[in-house]
Amino acid sequence: MSAQLRWHCFADRDAVAVQLAQRIAAAARQSIAARGRFSVVLAGGTTPQKAYQLLAQEDAQWPHWHLYLGDERCLAADHPKRNSVMISAAWVQRVSVPAGQQHWIRAERGSEQAAADYDPLVREALPFDLVVLGVGEDGHTASLFPGHVQDPQRLVVPVHGAPKPPAERVSLGYAALNQNRAMVLAVTGTSKRAALAQWGIDSALPISRLRSPAGIDVLADEAAGGAHC
Repeated sequence: MSAQLRWHCFADRDAVAVQLAQRIAAAARQSIAARGRFSVVLAGGTTPQKAYQLLAQEDAQWPHWHLYLGDERCLAADHPKRNSVMISAAWVQRVSVPAGQQHWIRAERGSEQAAADYDPLVREALPFDLVVLGVGEDGHTASLFPGHVQDPQRLVVPVHGAPKPPAERVSLGYAALNQNRAMVLAVTGTSKRAALAQWGIDSALPISRLRSPAGIDVLADEAAGGAHC
């Protein structure tokens, strides 16, 4: 598994979102042509949201798509801060991905139960065709935070005491995220620049533990990319 990073720099967040949408759509076409289905792990955040709004305008083979989440907040199922709610409103409600292929995390059940419930769905899907992630100011990704010790063998982990509210979350673990055919991270804003600068240097940084056999594509705007741009 490779931690090779390929940096792609763009002028601003909107340009990153356009590129992310294009890459997701292209990966879907390739995967469906090769295997008859496309399994993608989706990220929350404002830049992915813009990409999802663009994807809603695509004429894609939606019945072959299988959607998974990198993480979810333990909030009510219809809470606007849920990743599933955002993704549905921005994109999925406007296309024809079958409901049974929208594999959301039932985080309203609590982190422990939701993680246990999601595990068999993830296990069946591996390896994912594409994993889409973001990066936090502290170098976290999905809901894998610095200083949190997780069982490296678990595909789905309950998260307690997250430094960002809500404290209770559910996240795919590295054992699941790193089983992929491709991985792309979308990162925008000056607040992310310090974390990106430490990627691969600070081995304790969550993003430094990401791997992909095809290498990792980082889509960054100039504000986040710093010296990489």
